[in-house]
Amino acid sequence: MDSATRYSLLAGAGVFMMAMLTAASMVLRDMRAQERLGSRVRQIHGEERVSTVKVERMPLRETLSRAVSNIGQAILTCGLVPAATRGQLETMLRSAGVRGEQSVGIFFGAKMGAMILLPVLVWLFIRNMGWTPLITTFLPVAAGVIGLILPDMIVKQMRKRFMARLEKGLPDALDMMVICAQAGLGLGSAIIRVAEEMTASYRDLAIEFSLTANELQIMSDTRIALHNLGHRSGLEAFRRLAMTLIQTIQYGTPLTDALRTLSAEMRQESLTAFEESAARLPTMLTLPMIIFILPCVFLIAGGPAIIQVMHSMSN
Repeated sequence: MDSATRYSLLAGAGVFMMAMLTAASMVLRDMRAQERLGSRVRQIHGEERVSTVKVERMPLRETLSRAVSNIGQAILTCGLVPAATRGQLETMLRSAGVRGEQSVGIFFGAKMGAMILLPVLVWLFIRNMGWTPLITTFLPVAAGVIGLILPDMIVKQMRKRFMARLEKGLPDALDMMVICAQAGLGLGSAIIRVAEEMTASYRDLAIEFSLTANELQIMSDTRIALHNLGHRSGLEAFRRLAMTLIQTIQYGTPLTDALRTLSAEMRQESLTAFEESAARLPTMLTLPMIIFILPCVFLIAGGPAIIQVMHSMSN
């Protein structure tokens, strides 16, 4: 690839980014205009005092997130992404704790922005280093590929951490639900109470229970809301909890006994996982011990003898 073609590609990428940023700024300007118009309408109807109206500027983080979301929504509106793929992405983001109508748009906007900006930054960094044309062309392309898959890797790590936080706090939530059930609270009231009490310690778990409580209040069939609780995060422990609650409602078994048994099983599984990790520790320490510890031991034990042998041979 000659220099003219490379410059034309970079210029095209720059023009594309400028167009996207211009479109995002225009959308943000229209949204602010609509907010000002709504404020004036409320003033006319007497719902808002004129002296208390203040035009607040959006923070930089919110502005960037809206711009990235608008870029992603433009990509989705073009029809380049199938509906099935979009549904899978929504499920993946929801299982990672990312919710909201703009989550998929922000995801696609981040992928597009990283795929374009990383090659430009890499090219600007290596253009004056005097490397061969092959490396100068390959590194921006590799940076573009990395920028394309980087959001997926970040979402996967977020999902692992999110599921770990949910699994860690679920036994405590079940113990609290047992206490609420023994106090005479129903299933919906117990879930609401647990969500309120777990907000400070396990916020993600409290959000999951709050969503389930809202669905229990809206839906006529309780089993659908509990089924959504089991499949929303994709965690096996939540599926077992949902099935336990559904069977309790269906067969009329005591709720406290079922929750107490499930909590004890989860704590035993956590203890078993810790024991397995501890049992694998000697095997994992074998290679570091051979590389870092044994040479030092040999040096300390045999070093003086080697020095004496070398000294005697020199004499």
